[in-house]
Amino acid sequence: MFLIFDTETTGLPIDYNAPISDSANWPRMVQLAWQVHGPKGELIEVKNYIIKPEDYQIPYDVVKIHGITTERAIEFGVDISVVLEEFSKSAKKCQFLVGHNVSFDNNILGAEYFRKNTDSPIEKMDSLDTKDLSVEYCALPGGRGGKYKWPKLAELHIKLFGKSFEAAHNAAADVEATSRCFLELVRIGIIGQNPLKMSSEAYQNFIDSNPKQIQAIGLNTQPYNPNDIPISAKDKTEIIVEPSKTAKPINVSTKIPQFTHLHLHTQYSILDGMTKTKNLVKKAKKDGMKAVAITDHGNMFGVKEFHQTMTKEGIKPIIGMEAYMAFRSHLDKEKVDSRRYHLVLLAKNEIGYKNLMKLSSIGFSDGFYYKPRIDRELLIKHKEGLIASSACLGGEINQKLMGSTVEEAEKSLLELKEIFGDDFYLELQRHRATDPQMNNTVYPDQIFVNKHLIELAAKHQVKYIATNDVHYLNEEDASAHDLLVCLNTGRDIDDPDRMRYTGQEWFKTREEMSQLFGDLPEAISNTQEIVNKVEQYPLDHDPIMPDFIMPPEFTNENEYLKHITYEGAYKRWGQELLPDTIERLEFELSTIEKMGFPGYFLIVWDFLKAAREMGVSVGPGRGSAAGSAVAYSLKITEIDPLKYNLLFERFLNPDRISMPDIDIDFDDEGRDKVLQWVKEKYGAKRVAHLITFGSMAAKSSIRDVARVQKFPLSEADRLAKMVPERPGITLVDSFKEVAEFKLELTHGNEASKSVLDFAQRLEGSVRNTGTHACGVIISKLDLDNYVPITHVKDSVLEYATQYDGHYVESIGLLKMDFLGLKTLTIIKDALLNIKISQDKDIDIDSISLEDNLTYELYSKGETSGLFQFESDGMKKHLRNLKPTKFEDLIAMNALYRPGPMEYIESFIARKNGKEKIEYDLAGMEDFLDETYGITVYQEQVMLLSCKLANFTRGQSDSLRKAMGKKIKSMMDELKILFLEGCEKNGHDLVKVEKVWKDWEAFAKYAFNKSHATCYSYVSYQTAYLKANYPAEFMASVLSHELKDIKKLNLYLNECNRMGLKVMGPNINESYSNFTVNTQGELRYGMAGIKGVGEAAVDSITNERETNGNFKDIFDFITRVNLRSVNKRAIEALAMAGAFDELQADNHRAQFMADYNESENFIERLIKHGNRIQLNENSAQASLFGEMEEVQIKNPEFPICDPWSNIKKLNLEKDLIGFYLSGHPLDIYDDTISSFKIIDTTAVEELISNRTKQQVRFAGIVTKAQVRESASNGNKFGFYTIEDKSGTIEVALFTEMFLKYNHLLQLDNFVFVQGSIKDSYRDNTKCELKIDDIMMLDSIMNHFTNSIKIQMKVENLNQDFLKEFTAAIKENPGKVKLQFFIQDQAEQLEMSPKKLKVSADGFLKTIKKWEHLNYKIN
Repeated sequence: MFLIFDTETTGLPIDYNAPISDSANWPRMVQLAWQVHGPKGELIEVKNYIIKPEDYQIPYDVVKIHGITTERAIEFGVDISVVLEEFSKSAKKCQFLVGHNVSFDNNILGAEYFRKNTDSPIEKMDSLDTKDLSVEYCALPGGRGGKYKWPKLAELHIKLFGKSFEAAHNAAADVEATSRCFLELVRIGIIGQNPLKMSSEAYQNFIDSNPKQIQAIGLNTQPYNPNDIPISAKDKTEIIVEPSKTAKPINVSTKIPQFTHLHLHTQYSILDGMTKTKNLVKKAKKDGMKAVAITDHGNMFGVKEFHQTMTKEGIKPIIGMEAYMAFRSHLDKEKVDSRRYHLVLLAKNEIGYKNLMKLSSIGFSDGFYYKPRIDRELLIKHKEGLIASSACLGGEINQKLMGSTVEEAEKSLLELKEIFGDDFYLELQRHRATDPQMNNTVYPDQIFVNKHLIELAAKHQVKYIATNDVHYLNEEDASAHDLLVCLNTGRDIDDPDRMRYTGQEWFKTREEMSQLFGDLPEAISNTQEIVNKVEQYPLDHDPIMPDFIMPPEFTNENEYLKHITYEGAYKRWGQELLPDTIERLEFELSTIEKMGFPGYFLIVWDFLKAAREMGVSVGPGRGSAAGSAVAYSLKITEIDPLKYNLLFERFLNPDRISMPDIDIDFDDEGRDKVLQWVKEKYGAKRVAHLITFGSMAAKSSIRDVARVQKFPLSEADRLAKMVPERPGITLVDSFKEVAEFKLELTHGNEASKSVLDFAQRLEGSVRNTGTHACGVIISKLDLDNYVPITHVKDSVLEYATQYDGHYVESIGLLKMDFLGLKTLTIIKDALLNIKISQDKDIDIDSISLEDNLTYELYSKGETSGLFQFESDGMKKHLRNLKPTKFEDLIAMNALYRPGPMEYIESFIARKNGKEKIEYDLAGMEDFLDETYGITVYQEQVMLLSCKLANFTRGQSDSLRKAMGKKIKSMMDELKILFLEGCEKNGHDLVKVEKVWKDWEAFAKYAFNKSHATCYSYVSYQTAYLKANYPAEFMASVLSHELKDIKKLNLYLNECNRMGLKVMGPNINESYSNFTVNTQGELRYGMAGIKGVGEAAVDSITNERETNGNFKDIFDFITRVNLRSVNKRAIEALAMAGAFDELQADNHRAQFMADYNESENFIERLIKHGNRIQLNENSAQASLFGEMEEVQIKNPEFPICDPWSNIKKLNLEKDLIGFYLSGHPLDIYDDTISSFKIIDTTAVEELISNRTKQQVRFAGIVTKAQVRESASNGNKFGFYTIEDKSGTIEVALFTEMFLKYNHLLQLDNFVFVQGSIKDSYRDNTKCELKIDDIMMLDSIMNHFTNSIKIQMKVENLNQDFLKEFTAAIKENPGKVKLQFFIQDQAEQLEMSPKKLKVSADGFLKTIKKWEHLNYKIN
């Protein structure tokens, strides 16, 4: 028989896996109902009991669910012992316990039996759970790992009977529904006889006894309602009158009281708040608010922006956060600890701000478990200067009022009052939803909580405040915020169970808040008491330099810096320094001392020295730091600033204090080593990344909103693609630029308009956090003394600042950029390749800057693979310029960018003597000679201002800044000084005015010469290697582009142009990456083969270098470590061709062929290798080491057919990412070369350059996606076509889709004709319009009119003529033949009209005769 039961309780357990003996964990049982059914499903017994409480109260939270109040249970309840005894009697009659989520009810019952020290019958009974047994039947998506989720009882009921049932969460009603569902599941065969342990006969009896759908029994299962309790009952549950309904409206003639929002979430409560500070401050100021608080969830991400913005507008910023309080300790991280409470903390002074930073930082660094958490102990330790308030319904006091007892809530209140004293306040909130779609359950809970809070406030002299838990700015933003919450929780907008707000959480005005709390004016006025407690304090700070530990003989950082600077200077310029050099060094050192930055230089010098010692490549510098002679002396930079006229004041202006900014490039594989070293030296909490905030951009906001609104993916993609491809583009700009896009917003269907409307409102919202690609902070003390920090995953550094890079320097922190530059790794690996192939050691920092081969390479524009110089436009200019000195490269680097590009032609003409070089004023030639009279660099303006007008170094830098940033007021002041200075030096003021005007026009484009010089130097190093060691350089380039197929194909083509042969992997020549063999060929690296890891490569290369090359596959298999070089690695090596030259008489298919019924050849090889290695090890381990050698015969290769060329190439591509030994298109070389077919890369360039013309291209279809329009049901397709150069995307719509989709199937070889025309979506761009598509096989016959064949008389023998005539007959077609027969004296032309062929087949046949020449017309 079946006992079907359900319970109602006082709540939920803390830990669902706790034993039933943990009485504190398991809630008490409030109601128990059950039914007993016989083997045929017949009803035998029904029981339903409310249980009398034993010294516990039934919390408000659960009363809302099942309606049983403490008072009702006391009056109508039955003693628990009686109920358990009755249940036991029924249970003894039955074999099965049945329930929906029955394990929960079993534990609740079991815990009650344990409390009564009574034997529980349920331990001996089998359980059947309708939840588990109906998962596949209900097939509800959304479970973990893509599985179906468990159905709720109501969902199961609907599935079985087409409707839900009333009174869920009343035990009697739930038992009624569960019984009906269980019996119906048995009846329809979802629960079969095996789980029921029934015989076939018994099971059939059940089926026969229930021929029709199981019906409800019809018992009275109405839920218990506390309002039904008779008046005579001693019911403490009162009907609470809404205070706001009795409040008197504000008289408009009276002054609106001052109110301050003290619980407010900005957009930095990520995907929960959407209030932007810049908009918030405008509304606050307009409303006359004197102060506003920021209280984001557990973080201080937006604090500095908030503080700066509010202060600027004259509004007092109150810094705070809504902290997550751990349920236990903040260090506990078990499942139970996913529960947490909210607590609002506000800093009332600078000490409070520092404590808030500590708490937020600890929450992330130590307490993070789903959320950043703190605890009571931390509050006590860091309470000074903090004000606390009880937060929303998620606060501890409120949670205990609803989920426990008033006494427990009171206990928490007293604990918080003990910590904060008079700085602890209770929050009152009133969020009465007016929209039925929003959350209507919050307000009744707030009314309940507020009643008790007011009572507790009076009882314990704690003040209360009115708050609104602000999450967005205006009332109309509620719907957009609702969508944002869906994004945060991963739910769809139509999900009935998703999280919802009330729609009341906007930034209400003083009048709105005063009206809302008109009955409690003190709740409004108390907010001003808090405001008055809060001090205003600055967050900005002077630079805080980390301590640098010096050698014991030095006690002063300035002295030590000077010492090591001169040591370095002697190495750079020799022991006898020139006076100008000494003067420059002394000027820089004095400026560094005056500005307080010696420690900065020492720290950078120190970790760069360590980097080089670790073998990490360090760049020559970047940015304005290259203008420092001190930096050059210290090997912080590698560019001589004196030689190239680079200016220190461009880096540090002696007239104004600004933080130095040295950006350092490391090889991208060595950067982490340096970061690790810095972390270990200074401490993990003193070195951190800079945080970044990712926002919802135009395209992503469309896609995000569309996903939540269940807008069709294809339509979302269509709308997103209307947004122009431009960094920083907004939806507003897009609507202005693309007329069709604007029409979607104004005249599109309702769904499209809704998506675009909400996307526009959410655009720019912070979506996630990340870390800056290179920005790193190093601090004097632990960072949380200066800035709040957060934890970082998957990084050498463990922390990141909570303020982003815009604000960290203003609070005094030292920022450096540690950049990983791939080019440095390419150079480093190229040098290693040279060492391997030629046994040469090249010092790349000592190469000549006057190498003829290098300048020839630049002059020919052969710069593919060179840093900064490989674009097509740059190549064209280099070919015209023909650079002959390093300065030419610096200038081209500076000029080749938007703006100054217009000066390139003049620069080239002057360089080549085709345009006269003129200087407006005497002395200008000194600094403009290197750029042929054209002002190219900011440094030239600075130097000329000093020479012409006697500007100081500081003034010259101010001029540079004013011109570059168009600061008119500063420009006007400096112009007067410039004119006066030039006049004093005797310059013609008319010409001076012209110079100033020229500078004004060009200076905004003038480039930082220091940076251009550094990066031109890196480029020169790559060019030197390419010119002098082409194979080794290109091998390194290819190794670092394996994941970018377009670039890889580009560089493979470049290798082909250079005459470099790129070979596949070879077990006796390949290393990890591309290398160069003794014949100068490039060998593919084994680590690039999918399935061959670094361990396998290391094992192979170590064995090869120790004991010589492998002789054959059997030698290989017996020598390598077969644990490192496993089956997967050997299979990959074989299929990629690594054994081709080792086993020249065999082919790849044989390795994968079956050796016998149970194994393939590679598996046999591995067994063979293991056996031989085992024998050798046994011999070595024997007592005498002279065991007789056992001869084991090598297995023979199985006989099988070779793979087709296509299969071999496809496997090769799968394993190494591209076609290497050939290309499937090779068989179409004649077709492609004969009919003006260009490669896809060329087509992409034509589109990018807006070159409107007809194009033809061909390739393999590698991707095909067919979609359907939601608006009209029309199908359309997106396809990827790949050729030897790369890939191109093709789209087909409407008629074109119907016409050509059947051709664009995967792996088809296709020929495409199209036109490059203006894009109909964005007329500033071009796009490819498809005109025709054909199968590539048909092209030769389709386009060939005639074939011209040239042959010599001496080759026309009988055998040839017989075969040639047969070739014509075997390939009949429509293509004419023309013959040109030559002897020594003349040529005979013949055009027989009857001889016509099929071009494709005929040409394939005649290719075997090398003496024939032919041309296709």
